[in-house]
Amino acid sequence: MVLTPVETVACCSPLSRQPLSQSQAEQIAPLLKALADPVRLRLMSMVASHEGGEACVCDLNEAFDLSQPTISHHLKVLHEAGLLDRSKRGVWVYYRARSEALAGLGALIGNPTS
Repeated sequence: MVLTPVETVACCSPLSRQPLSQSQAEQIAPLLKALADPVRLRLMSMVASHEGGEACVCDLNEAFDLSQPTISHHLKVLHEAGLLDRSKRGVWVYYRARSEALAGLGALIGNPTS
């Protein structure tokens, strides 16, 4: 059975408890790579904290000095990594943070003092 990066993160122990296997690290890396870009990290934060828990591309464009197609590309990368869900309504696409992905990443990084 092949797990998605989000599923792999969800089943891993915190990094402070035990090392990741090579396979786990390879599966989780795309999530971290997707967030490693400053624009995508800001977009993720904006979507996750947006009123109602979802945001339209039209809600996000003004925060960046980037074209709408560039913003859409970054959102697509986050979606393909499993960090965002999306739904199309008319001409707009709305994005919602996948809470299980964020919770899994938080648990993976863990609290080293626990």
